[in-house]
Amino acid sequence: MQQHKVTVVGSSNVDITALMARLPGPGETVLAESYQLSPGGKGANQALAARLAGADTEFIGAVGHDSHAEVALSQLAEAGVVLDRVQRVQAPTGVAIIQVDQAAENSIAVVPGANAMVTGEVVAEAGELQGIVVLQGEIPFSGIATAMSAATSRVVLNLAPVIELDREYLLAANPLVVNEHEAALILAQLDGSAELSTEPETVVAAKLLEHGVSSVVITLGGKGCLVAENGTVEQLEAVKVQAVDTTGAGDAFTGALAARLAAGHTLSEAAQFAGRFAALTVQHHGAQSSYPRSLDEL
Repeated sequence: MQQHKVTVVGSSNVDITALMARLPGPGETVLAESYQLSPGGKGANQALAARLAGADTEFIGAVGHDSHAEVALSQLAEAGVVLDRVQRVQAPTGVAIIQVDQAAENSIAVVPGANAMVTGEVVAEAGELQGIVVLQGEIPFSGIATAMSAATSRVVLNLAPVIELDREYLLAANPLVVNEHEAALILAQLDGSAELSTEPETVVAAKLLEHGVSSVVITLGGKGCLVAENGTVEQLEAVKVQAVDTTGAGDAFTGALAARLAAGHTLSEAAQFAGRFAALTVQHHGAQSSYPRSLDEL
């Protein structure tokens, strides 16, 4: 398989996932059926997805000196993701505490740990970032800004969670990859508004383009995604599957999208492939463990 370069700068965690019949309400305790300990973190998830989708992938981030560090990086190493520029820092490896119910809905609490130390200074030490550069919102603003400045090619910005970024960095995304709620939050940032848009996602995507974002992909779960560029907005239908766990599906989409862009595909083609890739993941529990190990499945 021909290889294409993707560099992911971002977070790596250990996911502690509790499987339960339903998610608890405020102040409520619900007994879980079981739990899993597995690697995760948006950056690491996206790096693994990009590698499995065919890209020559490097991950740049930070982990601690604890036992969780080996778990966090295990599947990346196994898949052949380059880890030479991952920093070992004096902070615990990040942890995500995830609850998943029988309807495949989830709630997630993230303890950043070492990810909070992926600052501009740490990213600058990594030097030039080659190929498609992928970023998320689970590292500090300074790390994102420095990575964008060090990128030698296109930047895929999955601003999840949404953090405050200067306008110039939002507009540097190509594409900006977000879900419908995140898209509304970013539009409010660009508008300088405290109010979130309640307009249809197609309108929100068009307005993001009007602000100067080069391209936008809005993921819509079971409804597929929107691809917006060059003044047009296209709806792509989702692959219909029976979902059991959506954890990490958005990251799978973003990583696979970046891999296809690195291979020279159009944004629409890349998004169609990413949708198929992500659809396979929701049929299994876990994040990285659910990602397809063979493109023959696609």
